[in-house]
Amino acid sequence: QVQLVESGGGLVQPGGSLRLSCAASGNNFIIYDMGWHRQAPGKQRELVAGITRGGTTNYADSVKDRFAISRDNAKSTVYLQMNSLKPEDTAVYFCNADIRAVDGRRNFWGQGTQVTVSS
Repeated sequence: QVQLVESGGGLVQPGGSLRLSCAASGNNFIIYDMGWHRQAPGKQRELVAGITRGGTTNYADSVKDRFAISRDNAKSTVYLQMNSLKPEDTAVYFCNADIRAVDGRRNFWGQGTQVTVSS
């Protein structure tokens, strides 16, 4: 069974930075697109950034020029570097990945990591 495990969340002051990581574990799988979503209290989950297996990226307008998504295919890991953080970036951040495993291809989600931006 493939699992995604996130790390790197926490409390940071406005203007600060955090780096999130999400590692996939399991046996005999291939990862295609990967991405980060977030969900703030009372709001719908939204896409923050995505990256294809080849490295093509896309971002929500609200995080362009502040966040950077990257991946290490050898480590089955996706990262989200978040700079110039704002209070409105406060949310639970979830990674997701399009994965083909022994039982087929589907979208997997991590358990989420809390990011709080506050002074």
